[in-house]
Amino acid sequence: MTDPVSLTAELIRCPSVTPLEGGALGVLERVLAEAGFDCRRGDRGAVKNLFARWGDKAHPRTFGFNGHTDVVPVGDAAAWTRDPFGGEIAAGEIWGRGAADMKSGVAAFVAAAVDFVRTTPPEGAVILTFTGDEEGEATDGTVALLDWMAAEGERMDVCIVGEPTCPEVMGDTMKIGRRGSLSAWLTASGVQGHSAYPHRAKNPVHALAALVHRLAEATLDEGTKHFDASTLAVVSFDVGNTATNVIPAEARAALNIRFNDRHTGASLTDWLRAEAGAVAAATGVGIEVAVKVSGEAFLTPPGPLSDLVARAVEAETGVRPALSTSGGTSDARFVRAHCPVVEFGLVGTTMHKVDERVKVDHIRQLKAIYGRMLADYFG
Repeated sequence: MTDPVSLTAELIRCPSVTPLEGGALGVLERVLAEAGFDCRRGDRGAVKNLFARWGDKAHPRTFGFNGHTDVVPVGDAAAWTRDPFGGEIAAGEIWGRGAADMKSGVAAFVAAAVDFVRTTPPEGAVILTFTGDEEGEATDGTVALLDWMAAEGERMDVCIVGEPTCPEVMGDTMKIGRRGSLSAWLTASGVQGHSAYPHRAKNPVHALAALVHRLAEATLDEGTKHFDASTLAVVSFDVGNTATNVIPAEARAALNIRFNDRHTGASLTDWLRAEAGAVAAATGVGIEVAVKVSGEAFLTPPGPLSDLVARAVEAETGVRPALSTSGGTSDARFVRAHCPVVEFGLVGTTMHKVDERVKVDHIRQLKAIYGRMLADYFG
C-alpha cells in the first residue's frame, strides 16, 4: 500500500516556494505514472502544473482531486526547531514547510487514488490536478489547468480540494464555499499648503479620514443562510508627510472586504465608488478608487457531494463535520465554475507558521477518508 507519510516527507524536501516547482511535481508524476495514470503538464508562463487521469476520458463518472505543491517562504530559518525542508518525523508529527498547507493533503489523496485504482479499479475515471501557483498570484495555476482541460475535453464531475479545513479536531469541518475577497486602494488628492493657513489648502487627509470612517462604520449585511456577515478592514493609511507645518497634497489608504453571497465584486466596487464620490463632493477633494477582486463568494449547496464527504469523515473519525464557508480564499473558487466542489483536509493550526507540522496519524487517517470517498462514489 502507498504510504502517504513517506510521500509527504519526500514532497516537503522539495523547496517549492512560490513560484518554484522544486521537484515536487516530478515526484508526483513518477508515483502516478507507475500506477497507470496518464500524466501531462498544463504549464503556463513560469508556473508548473500537473494533470493526471486514470480511466477513460469519455466516462460520465469522474471523481477529481485538486491541490497545490507550492508553499509560502519559511521566514527566519533560524527560528525553526527543525529544518523547514527536512520532512523530519518527531514526537508523532512530521515537520516542515507545507506539512499542513498542503503537501500532506496532496500525499493523502495521491496515495488513496493510487491504491484505489490498483485494488478496486472503478467503472469511471479519477482525475488529479496539481498546481504550483496557489500561494502566489493564482493566475497561472488551477486557472490554467482548467483552461487546458477545457481545450482537451477533460472534465471532472465532482472535485475535492485537499486544503486543511479543520480548526481544532480532525474531521470537525468541511468547506462548502468561501467568502469573496476584494482589496481597494483609495487615493485622495487635494491642494498642498501651509498648516497655519488651512483655508488656502485643500486637505486630503481630512477627506480620506472621513471616507475611511464612513466605510469602517458601515454594516454591509447581517449574514446569509450559509455565510457570516461580510467584513471590511482598513489595513493602511499613509500620508508620507514628515513636516507638521505642511498640509500634504495626497493621502492614501487601503482596505480589504471579505464578502458573502449577498454581494459581488462588482456591486461592492460600485458601493465604494459611490461613497468616495459623496465624500469628494462634500469636501472638494478628488478621490480615486482602485479595486482588485481576488475571488467571488461561492457556495456548493448541501447535497450529494457534502453528504458523501460527511459520511466518509464520520466513518473514519467518528466526527460529523460542520459545513463551513469561513476562512480565506482557495483554488476551490476556480474549480466551482467547472463542477461541484467541497474542501476537506487536515487540522491547519500550524499552516504558514514557523515549525509547521501535522500529526502523522492524521495523514494516514486522511488517506483512509479519501479512499472511502472514492469507494462510496463509485459504489
